Amino acid sequence: MADTGLRLGTPAGRWVVFGTVLGSSLAMLDGTVVNVALAHIGEELDAGFSGLQWTVNAYTLGLAALILLGGSLGDRFGRRRVFVIGVVWFAVASALCAFAPTIETLVAARALQGVGGALLAPGSLAIISASFHGTDRAAAVGAWSGLGGIAGAVGPFLGGWLVEWTWRAVFLINLPLAVLVVWVALRHVPESRDPAAAPGLDLTGTVAAVVGLGGLTWGLTEGRWPVTLVGVLALVVFVLVERRSRHPLVPPTLFASRVFTAANVVTLLLYAALGTLFLLLVLQLQVVAGFPPVLAGAALLPVTVLMLLFSARSGALAQRIGPRLPMTVGPLVAAVGVLLLLRIGPGASWLLDVLPGVLVFAVGLTLTVAPLTATVLDAAPDRYAGAASGVNNAVARSAGLLAVAVIPGLAGIAGADYTDPAAFAAGFRTALLITAGLLAAAGVLAALTVRTAVGDPDRIPLETCAHCGVSSPQSYPR
Repeated sequence: MADTGLRLGTPAGRWVVFGTVLGSSLAMLDGTVVNVALAHIGEELDAGFSGLQWTVNAYTLGLAALILLGGSLGDRFGRRRVFVIGVVWFAVASALCAFAPTIETLVAARALQGVGGALLAPGSLAIISASFHGTDRAAAVGAWSGLGGIAGAVGPFLGGWLVEWTWRAVFLINLPLAVLVVWVALRHVPESRDPAAAPGLDLTGTVAAVVGLGGLTWGLTEGRWPVTLVGVLALVVFVLVERRSRHPLVPPTLFASRVFTAANVVTLLLYAALGTLFLLLVLQLQVVAGFPPVLAGAALLPVTVLMLLFSARSGALAQRIGPRLPMTVGPLVAAVGVLLLLRIGPGASWLLDVLPGVLVFAVGLTLTVAPLTATVLDAAPDRYAGAASGVNNAVARSAGLLAVAVIPGLAGIAGADYTDPAAFAAGFRTALLITAGLLAAAGVLAALTVRTAVGDPDRIPLETCAHCGVSSPQSYPR
């Protein structure tokens, strides 16, 4: 790994943090802002609910299936180079989204956006890790984390405001931001590679992952079981390929740890619940409660704010008492918050019906995510810390992908239901009960499988969890 010796307090160091934060914010914001625009997208493009599902999932599919490859490409060919390519790719795809004449065109452009996100997202934190050292590296990661949290908090307001004008502006706003990121990166960000990177790329494993996740998503969303079976078989092939590959995307030795495996199953359950809630809540608020987009987007603001303010303290608590208790109690508290959101209906009050449930949910999530990230890293050998973090990130994104494909159908939401307040409200209530069940299952599993022992605090720096991700766990620096 290159060590350029940048100092955070210098102009050169601040430029690197600024460019990487702004670049990663592009991918992060599109994971949340687009949800606020879904109702308007469906209305203008005359899309059924499956079209809205694909608008979310096409992006997540590209991101989840390729994010591990994106990190490997940066390590081998240059982190800045791959980061810049990802930003440019993301901007072009955003323009295609903005001018999409049909829902099918929009879905295809969103898939391309996901590919761009998979190229730029891993490089953002890897550039920070490679550009700084010692205490400056820790401080830079903390700054990257905190500023990213602020961007996440601004996102729903920005998205709601843009949707009031036109949903297409949600994508157009990415273009000037991308130009600025590319200029900063080319002018101020040093290039770096990993001299110990694997000599080859696991392209076979990548193809199997894309086919597997794509087949499952398509089959489950559209109810096409032969396609679902193809997806399952492709994922089986992926596992076999990873076991035999000389440079696997997912080192099989990671799953020799029972705790690592269990923590990733907890991640799967937790982020499946998040993906469902974040998709359906903003629609419920707009379609059933009659909230404007800005107010609907603001409903999730407490989640980001509480995680920004208290994730580090949650991580510190887990270091003192062990991760089992917060990882058990947190999902159960979050489940209670989800059940409180059952009160949202026609004429709902943001202050009385929305805020209490969201606050309780946010408290549970804040208790859970930092200890979960630390548990994943603590269960992996030192040399696989980056790979373990990448796997956990991919699991979280895949969980949201599959949940959005499956749970609305299980809840009876289909076709034009999202335009019918009565039909959508009934499906929303069922989906919330499923979501609460997933969170409760995550808490029970953590109680049964997670160690009470505290990990090595020097091995898992607290600043890596200064703001743990909402759409996925924060990645660990390579």
